[in-house]
Amino acid sequence: MTPDFWLFAAVGFVAQLVDGALGMAYGVISTTVLLSVGVSPANASASVHAAKVFTGAASGLSHLYHRNIDWRLLRLLTLGGVVGGGLGAYVLTSVDGEKIKPFVVGWLGLMGLIILWRAWKGTRPKVFSWKSPLPLGLVGGFFDAIGGGGWGPVVTSTLMGAGADPRKAIGTTNAAELFVAVATSSAFLAALLTGHWGTTGLGGLLWSLAGLIAGGVVAAPIAGWMTKVLPLRLLTWIVGGVVVALAVWQAVMLFG
Repeated sequence: MTPDFWLFAAVGFVAQLVDGALGMAYGVISTTVLLSVGVSPANASASVHAAKVFTGAASGLSHLYHRNIDWRLLRLLTLGGVVGGGLGAYVLTSVDGEKIKPFVVGWLGLMGLIILWRAWKGTRPKVFSWKSPLPLGLVGGFFDAIGGGGWGPVVTSTLMGAGADPRKAIGTTNAAELFVAVATSSAFLAALLTGHWGTTGLGGLLWSLAGLIAGGVVAAPIAGWMTKVLPLRLLTWIVGGVVVALAVWQAVMLFG
């Protein structure tokens, strides 16, 4: 095993621990690390989504065991996310996805502030109707494919900003991410095989990809348990803080 494997195993473990417990950040953290070592945006997104197929399966099973999933919400989010992820992968292999990122950053910042406001006010989770989970999944899947990460920040933060039970929002979003990752990875593969996407360098990422998968699969059961046992208000504070931090971080990366 190369040093890249152990480095990305550590990255995958930390990223999945945060993502599985809070419903976001695996893609953002993993993609940022890949980009920082010179991997192209399309290659980074393709690699991270391939890893998410395995880590998403482990995370979804963990949340299923701890009863953190709302099944109706899962079906609708998945349907929208699969369509959005496929579309986003096509766009990323065709145009510059960086132009869309400022809008994602603005949305994340707004949702993070709303979540923090709810934590400060001590607002209890309400019976949330989730009237529009399908379009929310579509938008989340699209931005996730474009940026290599964004499904959790967009979907989880929006659900919680609207007052959803944090445990159900986090668990269901993580479970749906498996299907979105499969669809997005398939779209990248189809683009490569049909000649729509001409890329090089994917072969050199195999050990990095293996590390991301190994670290994420180990962390997933721990993260599912953390979501179950953390107090709701504390969980809301943590999610809000992470969302705002991610928005600030991405804003600095974009405009700094």
